Amino acid sequence: MARFFITLSLPIFLLLASGNLSNFAVSAEPETGKQAKAGDSGIPPVPEGTPEEMLDYIRTIRQVAENPASVSREEMMKSMQAIATATMTAADRALSQLKNSDDLFDEAATAKLQSLMMLSRLGDTAATSSLQTFATSLIDGPSPALATEAKRLLLVQEAQELFTKRDLAKAPAIIKQAGALLAANPDDTATAGLAMQLASAFEHMPGGETLSKQAYETFGPLFKKSKNESIQQMAESFQGTLRRLSLPGSPMKITGTLLNGKPFDQSTLDGKVVLVDFWATWCGPCIAEIPNVLEAYQKYNSQGFEVVGVSLDQDRDALEKFVTDRKIPWPILFETSEGSGWQHPLATFYGISGIPTVILIGKDGNVVSLNARGERLGELLDELFKDSSSTKGN
Repeated sequence: MARFFITLSLPIFLLLASGNLSNFAVSAEPETGKQAKAGDSGIPPVPEGTPEEMLDYIRTIRQVAENPASVSREEMMKSMQAIATATMTAADRALSQLKNSDDLFDEAATAKLQSLMMLSRLGDTAATSSLQTFATSLIDGPSPALATEAKRLLLVQEAQELFTKRDLAKAPAIIKQAGALLAANPDDTATAGLAMQLASAFEHMPGGETLSKQAYETFGPLFKKSKNESIQQMAESFQGTLRRLSLPGSPMKITGTLLNGKPFDQSTLDGKVVLVDFWATWCGPCIAEIPNVLEAYQKYNSQGFEVVGVSLDQDRDALEKFVTDRKIPWPILFETSEGSGWQHPLATFYGISGIPTVILIGKDGNVVSLNARGERLGELLDELFKDSSSTKGN
């Protein structure tokens, strides 16, 4: 399963997760809603010709997308607009000469779907409407593969709108749709990838942990039934994720080896408020969070606050140097060889797929929060130690 920082733009990750849009690169926000002309960005004009010639043209200009020469964001956006516009025009010319039972119909229709999705993401409202209409027209067609592609892109479009507007009220319906699509196509990696990213995206939205758990519980059994080995492997990772999402209000098991090679004793944390920080020295957002954690540690450590870092590093020397240079005062769990990096036993046990993942445990040993970062950490600690502060003040 792909690893990623949780600061990644989740809507864009969803778009790419649809599986068939990987020929295109896209930015989260459109530079302009206007379509580029096909002759822009060095792309040859769309010719007249047979369906075969139109599809050859589409394959040719896609090589531009796969090997972009432009560097700036503005140039890239213009290039993507031009490629999508030219692709749609060529696909339309091919489709005008084909019946839905013809051999080349599926390829031409798929190209049109992809180009409409791209133009929609670039701010073209007309393309958004056309995508809805065209995709819907394909659902009841003679090609099961094309119907699946259409349903998947419609689902991506709905999910994109949900994440853009942060409208979680629509999430249960989208989870249900994704589950139905997955049940109908249990061995399709693109559909499985979309389902996986939906579940992960909900997890990293404020207030989305319950929805993420619902998604994993919906998709997990379907993944297990798949005959596709890669999808079955995804199912194995679900167990750890569900274990983590079920932590709030329950104890968290913390085991491992300290950086000095000694086994970690969780009993040393009894009666303390504990922050468990899954991190790595190569993770920018993790490093950016350290000053915030240090400030909290200095403020509350004397009152019973402890931090346990779980390092997903592989280079012990680099980690030791970082801890020394930054004067990190809390214990760090680190494993060598097969248990290093993302394979750290505690990371796999709790299905950690993005870092930093920061879990806060109360004095009673039960988990309080799965995302105790930034200002939220300070707010939670202020609440947990308010009695101590009042007593100290008196």
